[in-house]
Amino acid sequence: MSVSSSYPSDLTMSGQPVTTSLKDVRTLSKQMVGHFLETVVPCRTLPGEALNGDVTTITRVCLELAVSMLDGSDIPGKTQQLGHTAAAWAREGIPIDTIHHAVHEGIKLGLDLILTDATAEDFDSLKILTRRLMEVLDTITSTVARAYVRELRTVVSEHHTAAHTLTSALLSGHANSTMARECGIDIADEYQVFAVALGIHPDEENPALNREVVARRKLRRVQAALATHFGQAVLSLLSVDGGTVLLPATLLGADELDEFVADLARAARVPITAGVVLAPAADVPEAADRAHQVLDMVSRLKSPPKLYRFDELALEYQLTRPGPALDYLRNLLDPLEEHPDLLETLESHIANNLNRQRTARAMHVHTNTIDYRLKRVSQLTGLDATQASGLWYLRSAIVARSYQRRPTTGRAGT
Repeated sequence: MSVSSSYPSDLTMSGQPVTTSLKDVRTLSKQMVGHFLETVVPCRTLPGEALNGDVTTITRVCLELAVSMLDGSDIPGKTQQLGHTAAAWAREGIPIDTIHHAVHEGIKLGLDLILTDATAEDFDSLKILTRRLMEVLDTITSTVARAYVRELRTVVSEHHTAAHTLTSALLSGHANSTMARECGIDIADEYQVFAVALGIHPDEENPALNREVVARRKLRRVQAALATHFGQAVLSLLSVDGGTVLLPATLLGADELDEFVADLARAARVPITAGVVLAPAADVPEAADRAHQVLDMVSRLKSPPKLYRFDELALEYQLTRPGPALDYLRNLLDPLEEHPDLLETLESHIANNLNRQRTARAMHVHTNTIDYRLKRVSQLTGLDATQASGLWYLRSAIVARSYQRRPTTGRAGT
């Protein structure tokens, strides 16, 4: 694409090329981003990583494109780069109105810089400049809109791609070899079935930022990490809260699964809690259900974010099954109903693996306070938290009692 030949390439303002004040695109792009934060309200809701990375980059690309057009140069490479960036923004959920607001504000700022030393003698050049800038604006907005819409259509269609179809079929127990051939993806003999809960990114709780954009970027980082390491071999149904991941058992050894979850957490930049169950392909539905039960259990117990295996929590799982034993265990902590600080201390102490110092730090109290509260728990319940038998019953009671509450964990993906 090239600028209309009816416009000269030596357009000047006050005896200087009109692009003189725009040549230092790197410095100017950073100044413009700062200006956007002050004047373009939607930009203020973007996470810092987007402003310091993507927004600055795209501003520089737009400046380079504008300079080329004002100079009468060919610009196909720059419009292509702009299109790629706009597509990435669409996938990450950056609102298109934010992009267009920033583009228009950038055009106005650039025009102000060009006209700084303009005089009445520049009237003819100003007319040409105005038309040229309208052409720049048309090129940028049409390129962004075209790439944005095309990418959105692709994202929507991904919900019906072969990988999602096969994943849904495996989770519902309807997958077969014919479907696998049609999808072009082999069904593994065994899968490590993960139930995953994605933590909240700090920026999601910042009222000044767009929470949906932050959450979508978090999800995109997880999906990108899975695709980078395993390609189409890994199957997933994930939302911004979590979901289910199916990893062929041959891809990672059992001792590598913890690091796998830790890697995902680093990529997502949020804590990740997961439950995992190994199962043949035919048993994936039951394994997924059990993995999510494990995830639900550790969520209720306020356990720290990490990977949990079913066999590590078999006792806790069994304690949650309906029956008279569950009712009995639930009632053991009734004496603490009127003492919420004691119940909270007991739960925190057990969650922190009986480490008094960690419990004290978590609750922002002195270790002596922890000791006093645990002693009071023993006095009120008749169960001594410092003795193995008492501790066993207290932990079991907490597990059983947790099923009177209904915390939410992500099950279905997008």
